[in-house]
Amino acid sequence: MLSEEEKEELKAELVQLEDEITTLRQVLSAKERHLVEIKQKLGMNLMNELKQNFSKSWHDMQTTTAYKKTHETLSHAGQKATAAFSNVGTAISKKFGDMRYSIRHSISMPAMRNSPTFKSFEERVETTVTSLKTKVGGMNHSGGSFEEVLSSTAHASAQSSAGGPLRAEEEELQC
Repeated sequence: MLSEEEKEELKAELVQLEDEITTLRQVLSAKERHLVEIKQKLGMNLMNELKQNFSKSWHDMQTTTAYKKTHETLSHAGQKATAAFSNVGTAISKKFGDMRYSIRHSISMPAMRNSPTFKSFEERVETTVTSLKTKVGGMNHSGGSFEEVLSSTAHASAQSSAGGPLRAEEEELQC
């Protein structure tokens, strides 16, 4: 327990500390006002300070070992992912190329050409070509198979590109 004398000394010390704290707060407040005035005269504002603080913090963070290791790891992972995606893309392209070759090869096979589906398609194309010939330039009485029609079309196309528009018109009249 404290004696009366000790209590009085502590109370006096408490009052003195409170007075010092009040004085220090007043001095600090005056110094902060003076700081604001100087910053205003120099054209510094809160936004500039925030930018500077952010830039300094960002720079400090980038120089840490943890950041450097993380950056290296993510960079390496990105390179591996890019290589993996490239390999997948190459594999898919190769598969599509193989499929295209397989389809072309299948179409050229005699079994495919003799199938009912292909025959039906061939008849429809012949009918359409005949109908178009009739509407455009009269009927060609020679008939002709699908192969002959395709061959004559390819021949006409080759000559029209070599001879210009006049030759194309002449050949249309001959059909």
